[in-house]
Amino acid sequence: MPKRHLITCALPYANGPVHIGHIAGCFLPSDIYNRYLRMQGKEVLFVCGTDEHGVPITLKAKNEGKTPQQVVDENHKIIAKGLKDFGIHFDTFSRTTNKLHHETAQDFFKNLYDKGIFVEEVTEQMYDQEAKQFLADRYIIGTCPNCEYDNAYGDQCEKCGRASSPSELINPRSALTGNSPILKETRNWYLPLDTIQSEFLNEWVESKKNTWKSSVYGQCNSWLQEGLKPRAMTRDLDWGVPVPVKGAEGKVMYVWFDAPIGYITATKEAAGDNWEKWWKDSETELTHFLGKDNIVFHTIIFPSMLHAHGDFIQPTNVPANEFLNLEGDKISTSRNHAIWLHEYLADFPGKTDELRYALTSILPETKDADFTWKDYQAKVNNELVAILGNFVNRVVVLTQKYYEGAVPDGRIQKNNKETVAKIDKALSTFNQRQGLEHFMEIARNGNKYLQDTEPWKLIKEEANKQAVADCLFTCIAIVKEIGKYGGIFLPETSNKILNLLNINSYQEEINAGHQLGTPVLLFEKIEDETIATQMEKLVKPIIEPVQNTEPVEVSIAPIKSEIMYGDFAKLDVRVGTITAAEKVKKADRLLNITLDIGNETRTVVSGIAEHFKPEDIIGQQVAYLANLAPRKLKGIESSGMILMAEDVDGKLKFIAPEDATSAGSIIA
Repeated sequence: MPKRHLITCALPYANGPVHIGHIAGCFLPSDIYNRYLRMQGKEVLFVCGTDEHGVPITLKAKNEGKTPQQVVDENHKIIAKGLKDFGIHFDTFSRTTNKLHHETAQDFFKNLYDKGIFVEEVTEQMYDQEAKQFLADRYIIGTCPNCEYDNAYGDQCEKCGRASSPSELINPRSALTGNSPILKETRNWYLPLDTIQSEFLNEWVESKKNTWKSSVYGQCNSWLQEGLKPRAMTRDLDWGVPVPVKGAEGKVMYVWFDAPIGYITATKEAAGDNWEKWWKDSETELTHFLGKDNIVFHTIIFPSMLHAHGDFIQPTNVPANEFLNLEGDKISTSRNHAIWLHEYLADFPGKTDELRYALTSILPETKDADFTWKDYQAKVNNELVAILGNFVNRVVVLTQKYYEGAVPDGRIQKNNKETVAKIDKALSTFNQRQGLEHFMEIARNGNKYLQDTEPWKLIKEEANKQAVADCLFTCIAIVKEIGKYGGIFLPETSNKILNLLNINSYQEEINAGHQLGTPVLLFEKIEDETIATQMEKLVKPIIEPVQNTEPVEVSIAPIKSEIMYGDFAKLDVRVGTITAAEKVKKADRLLNITLDIGNETRTVVSGIAEHFKPEDIIGQQVAYLANLAPRKLKGIESSGMILMAEDVDGKLKFIAPEDATSAGSIIA
């Protein structure tokens, strides 16, 4: 058994507040695990902080007319307060812009540099001539080679989640100006992931096959099977941790090099001089909580860095969650299709546990989940109010009525040892949804026992005096059990039950004669009007219409750099008719489409599965780029490309002739 547990939660990016997708992805699961271990009496350190470097920060600052530091200062404050108010209690919540972090990251980099780990290379990198700067990953946008999403970033496609490099993008363009970049020589330092793969990663990842989630192991294994390549750990930017080696002036560390080192920085802040036992002692168990889009960075890049350094332990587990959707659609910050944590806390004061319960009950542990306001309402009203809250209230009220609030002299008639064992087993294996279900069994069992015993009937006969005392004594013990294990899932409710029981901790014995507190309701019903208000917020446009003002500009992607007529003339765009369509196996976003183009049929793999059902597009006419060179996607050769329009809401629409047109007709 490990001597101690170090728990990390993925650093939220400080370019905006956090929403319920972030909460369900890593914050709530990590907090539950932290509370569970501490209840077990384990030595635990729970750390996090804001990730404050990287290109999106500079882009946001530029768009808002602020400095990057102003942007991260504002968002760090909002994020930190929201998480604290929600009951996510870290031992420290750090920042990657602080001095200690810069020093820690630079020491780490220098260690690898002095050992000769890095490969120094002069390569051609994308450069924006108009902006007069090299383009880091997020400054480059193009078409994803995997799903054909047209706004994929140079390091990762946010639509399909595939990590990549800028050179893999199709038709790359600058996020700063919209221009096509040129290639220009620059010097950078690369982490030799190919070498580390053969000497460490292959064997290490394989050793996790039976302990990691299958989705985590599968994603890692997929990367390893493709074969890793050296990855640049430095960037030509002025925002980030400066690279501490000669010849690297004007360069900063790759954000995914410095960000995970933030866990080490946070540990130093929390543990002071004793920090090394948490990172360099084999008796420490390191667990990373994160969303599936961060798996590769925590299972390949960061472990490679730790291995190259040589002094640090490796993560024991990486229980990454899938994504949380909202009302049947992807959470979108750009469309404001999100429930922001700080807004929920303002709209629902005193109801942190209600959201914790609703989210825990649908945690996307093995597959994507969907949050709906109606389900939230049902969970609160039908479970928290009607089952848990009702049982606790009835017990305290009956004790007040029959014994003036004093605990009767009774004997335990029922226990929940088996249910508690189930909670323990579920939480120890990161099955937190199941753990919550078993926790609610305690309340359900208590309700059933109380209802079956019917002390309100027994009390009518003097001969039943002891049976009534036994019943309520047992029920009070069950309430205490609910409060104790509620400390894992529902911390505010747990504190309320402490007050109801009139004790200072759940280690205290409750004996006959002990005076209970005044009965209060733990939860209140969520009314339809409240839900309607929240639903209205989701359908409101991002930009509210304003009377008697200038029309509001909608953000439109910049026009690409000029081309000559001869370039355009090379394109052969035709009308096609979809005759068949089916989903591509193991690719949620891809459709395998058969297209009639007049004189022949073509197979096209298109990343539109999230927008259209295969059966709904049969017979649809489309604009089709016929002379695009074929390429393989998921083992299927795709010939050409179906042209689509993407509106400001991110919805795709077919570009098609107004009237039915013969397949193969040329679009001029």
